[in-house]
Amino acid sequence: MTPTDDRRLPPPLQALTGVEFAYGTGGDGIEFELYPAFLSTEETTAWFRAWTGNREVTGDAFRVFGQDGTGGLTAAWLVRPAAPLTAQPIVHLGSEGEMGVVARDLSAFLWLLADGFGPYEAVDPRERARPARRVPELAAVAARFAPEGRQSAKAVMDEAAREFPGFEDEILRLCA
Repeated sequence: MTPTDDRRLPPPLQALTGVEFAYGTGGDGIEFELYPAFLSTEETTAWFRAWTGNREVTGDAFRVFGQDGTGGLTAAWLVRPAAPLTAQPIVHLGSEGEMGVVARDLSAFLWLLADGFGPYEAVDPRERARPARRVPELAAVAARFAPEGRQSAKAVMDEAAREFPGFEDEILRLCA
C-alpha cells in the first residue's frame, strides 16, 4: 500500500481494531483510540489547519488513524517519498501542542504498543519515563506483523528521536 492509496487501514492496524486499549485505573495503560479507517482528506486538512492556526496548510502529509483521550491525533507522516505507508514514521500531535515522532515506521509502532506505550505516552516526558508493561494481545499483533523488528519501547522512541530530530521545528514553522 502506498501513501496515495485509499483510506483503509493496512493489515497491521486492522488487526489492532480488535484489541482494547485500556488506560487503567491509575493512568498506567495506553491512552489511545484506533479509528476504523484513516480520516478523510477533508477532515485531516480541517484538523491540521485548526491545530496549526494556519489556514493555508493542508493535511496531505498525514494519514490520521487514532486519537488520545484529549483529542490529540496520531498519524502516519508521509515524509519518505515513494515508500509504502507501512514504512512511514508515526507521529503524534497532541491537543496541548505536545508532538513528536513516536516510531520510525509501523513495525516499530507495533512494538511500542506491545510494551504498553501509546503515541501520547511516547511524547509526554513523564509517561516516557515509566517502566514498560508488556501487553500480551498487542505483543501478539507485533509478533505476527513485525517479527523481525522486535525491540523495546525505549529503543523505538530513541530511534525515532534520532532519525527525526527536526520534526517539531518543521511543524512549528507551519503554525501561524
